Amino acid sequence: MLESTMMDVPLTIPTILDRMKLLFSGSKVISYLPVGIDPETKQPIPGRFEETYGQLSDRAHQLMHALTDAGVKSGTRVATFATNHYRHLELYYAIPSVGAVAHMVNIRLPDEQIVYIINHAGDEVLFVDNVFLPRLPAILAQCPTLKHVIVMGAVPQLPSGMTDFETFIAGKPTQFTYPEIDERQAAGMCYTSGTTGHPKGVVYSHRAYVLHSLVSASSEMMAVTERDTVLPIVPMFHVSAWGYPFTCPFVGANLVLTSVLTAPAFIARVLQDEGVTHTAGVPTIWFGLLEELDRAKAAGSPYKLQKLRSLLVGGSAAPRSLIEGYGERHGLRVAHAWGMTETTPLGTLNNLKPEHDALEPAARYDVMALTGRPAMLVQLKLVDEHDGLLPHDGRTPGRLLVRGPWVTGSYYDNPEATAASQQNGWFDTGDIATINTDGYMMIQDRAKDLIKSGGEWISSVDLENTLMGHPKLKEAAVIAIAHPKWDERPLGVLVVRDGFEVTKPELDTFLLERGFAKWQLPDAYEFVAEIPKTTVGKFLKRALRDQFKDYKLETSVTLE
Repeated sequence: MLESTMMDVPLTIPTILDRMKLLFSGSKVISYLPVGIDPETKQPIPGRFEETYGQLSDRAHQLMHALTDAGVKSGTRVATFATNHYRHLELYYAIPSVGAVAHMVNIRLPDEQIVYIINHAGDEVLFVDNVFLPRLPAILAQCPTLKHVIVMGAVPQLPSGMTDFETFIAGKPTQFTYPEIDERQAAGMCYTSGTTGHPKGVVYSHRAYVLHSLVSASSEMMAVTERDTVLPIVPMFHVSAWGYPFTCPFVGANLVLTSVLTAPAFIARVLQDEGVTHTAGVPTIWFGLLEELDRAKAAGSPYKLQKLRSLLVGGSAAPRSLIEGYGERHGLRVAHAWGMTETTPLGTLNNLKPEHDALEPAARYDVMALTGRPAMLVQLKLVDEHDGLLPHDGRTPGRLLVRGPWVTGSYYDNPEATAASQQNGWFDTGDIATINTDGYMMIQDRAKDLIKSGGEWISSVDLENTLMGHPKLKEAAVIAIAHPKWDERPLGVLVVRDGFEVTKPELDTFLLERGFAKWQLPDAYEFVAEIPKTTVGKFLKRALRDQFKDYKLETSVTLE
C-alpha cells in the first residue's frame, strides 16, 4: 500500500470553537428566555439576551477550567437538563473540548426514564435550567453517580449543595489548553425517546459532529453561511438540535434560540424582528405558525418575512398540504428532511433538481412532499423481509437501511438493541420506505405502524398526511384495528378545527378524490380533543392503540 502525503489533522469540536473565535467573533447568539409571568395572560414574559461568538468562546474556555477544577476529565459524562439558550450552547463546546461527553437529557421524558438514562450513562455532573429545579429532588434521590449540580439562571434561594452557573465560571481564565483528543472519541450522547421499552443511548464522536456540520452547511443541504440568521426551534436536548449548534458557528451564521418560548405568534415576531433566513422544527410547530400567518394576513397585517428563505421540517412526515399552504399563501419554502437520533440526525433533505423548476405547481409540490435525497456521505438502500435488495423505482416499499460516518454502529451498553438494529454494516431504521429513480426517498410508515389488510399493506402516514389537508381537520392519526375477516383495518383518529363538523362520507370522498382506493379508506373515524404526542411532537401511536384496543369494527365491510 502506498501511503498518502496528507496531514492527519483530527476533526474535533475545538476546531469549530477556534474557527468561530478567529473568523466570526462578531456573529451573534440571540437568546430569548422567560424572565417572569404576565399576571393577566399567565404567559411567560420573554427577555432578550445577546452574546457574540467571541464572548461565547471566552465563556466556554472559562467553563473548561471550571469543569476540570471540578474533576471532569476525559470520558466523564456531563449531563445537561436545559432548553435552547446561550449557556447551553457554551456547554456544547466546553464539555467535549476537555475530552468529556455532553449528555443532553430530554426534559420531556417522564422522571423514571430520566433517572434510567442518567444512571445508564453514568453522569457525574448535571447542569440544569432554573425552571426545572422543582423536578430535581425526586430525580437526584435515585441518581447516585451525580457529584455536582450547577444551576443555570437566577433563583431566589439556591438549594443546598448546588452551584450557580455564573459563580461556577467566575474569575476563570478565558484561555484553555485543550488535552489531546482523538477524533473518534465520544463528544456527545443522546437517548431515543423510548416509546417502547427503555430509551437507547447513541454516542456521537467528534469526527461525526464535524463531518455532519460540514455537510449540513453545504449548498446541497441547508446552505447556511455567515450571511444567515438561523432559528432552530428543534430543542437542544433532542439529537443535538439537529446539529445547528455546531453547523452555524462553524460558518459564522447568527443563531437565535428561544428556550421554551414557542407560541406561534411569538415565533412569527422573532422570525420577523431578527431577520431570520432559515428555521427548523417539527410539523406541529409549522402547523401552528401557518395558522398564525393566515390569521395575520386575513387581518390585513401580515408579518414581514421576506428574508426567510427556508423552513426545514423533520421529526415526522410533513403533509403536502402544509408545504403547499406555505408556498401558495405566503411564498415560503418548506424543505422536507429525515433523520433519527441514530443518524446525528441528517439523513436526507429535499432540495429540488433544476428540472423541477419547470414543473407545474401541483407537480412541484408532489416532489417537495418526498422526504428527500441522501446527504453527502450517507447511503440508503431498501431490502425485503429476506434482506434481498429492492429496486429504487418509487413504487416498491421495503425496509430502509442507512449507513454513513455519522450513523451509529451500535447502541451504548445495549447489545440486544444493537444486534436487532445492525445488518451487515447497515443500520435498520425500522421504517418502510420507497426510493425513486432520482434518489428521492419517501417514508411510507414505521414498520410497526403499517396496516395489513387482506394481504395488502396500507400506509397510515399516507392517510394521515392527506387527511390533514382537509380544511376542517386540525390533526389526523391512523392506527390498525383487528378485524375478523381482513386481519387489520384502519381507524382514523381526528381532531376537528373549532367551529366545524365533518362526516365520514365527506372524508371518504375527500380521500377517494385524492387517489385512494376504497379498500384503503378507514372503516371508521373517532373524534378526540387532542392526539397524544411523543416528547418530540410525533403522534404517539402506542397510546392510541392502547386507547382503542377494544374497538369493534363492523364485520360486514366489503373491500373488493
